[in-house]
Amino acid sequence: AGKSTLVRHLTLLERPTEGRVIIDGVDITDFQGKQLRELRASIGMIFQNFSLFQQRTVLQNVMFPLEVRREPKQKSIERAHELLRMVSLDDKAQRYPSELSGGQQQRVAIARALANRPRYMLCDEATSALDSRTTMQVLDLLADINAELGVTMVLITHSLAVARRVCNRIAVIDSGRIVEEGATDDVFSNPQSSITRELLGFGESSASARSGEQAAGVGAPARSGGQAIGAAASARAGEQDAERGAADRSGEQAAGAGAPIRSGEQAAGVGAPAREGELAAQGGDR
Repeated sequence: AGKSTLVRHLTLLERPTEGRVIIDGVDITDFQGKQLRELRASIGMIFQNFSLFQQRTVLQNVMFPLEVRREPKQKSIERAHELLRMVSLDDKAQRYPSELSGGQQQRVAIARALANRPRYMLCDEATSALDSRTTMQVLDLLADINAELGVTMVLITHSLAVARRVCNRIAVIDSGRIVEEGATDDVFSNPQSSITRELLGFGESSASARSGEQAAGVGAPARSGGQAIGAAASARAGEQDAERGAADRSGEQAAGAGAPIRSGEQAAGVGAPAREGELAAQGGDR
């Protein structure tokens, strides 16, 4: 559908072939060098497969983005412990990822994504690998973070249950194009597009039967503190094309401040985008 491609544009891991990428009224399309590093440092990201460094302890995983920015070691340790307490894992600080459950690993990933005090959090299928109970726990944690820290969140998901539970705005993507966007309650109660009606069971055919076309996507937790941004967050009509998702390239995912990945390690804390169209992302109240 183009969900992950859209997210990759928000951190310029991919750049649009046409149009502009605008976040909080700032055109980031041509950012390079220091500007790009600062942008990526302001965006945290969590992934479906957790992307933790298996040879690092939980504490060291959370410290990684701070190490990339060359923060003082003691300051980094204190910040990592603070975040682990926030996600209720400070007692696991010296464990390794292989010793944790899936839900615990995702909590570590969330803590790591918050290390640089991001303004935005990109969650790309962050609960897809979790069971239903753990999924709800992780979603509640994200909602709490949104409310307490004012971090605007973009959630990419194919699950209507996830979208309805935590999003206050939703955009639906079909074949790389945003076909519907609006407040969650409005989209669920009065769907306008045929694909949305199928996703919600109003159509004759099941949305799940249509491979690769039906992304129910996005938004921010519906609690106060961080306003929603949809898949193309308030993208203007007629400017919302996103080409079908390109596969993540090895070594592209930035860690924290946008540093390259070390051998065998996936990046901590950033995301990205969509190809054609002008994507305007409205940041949440902070």
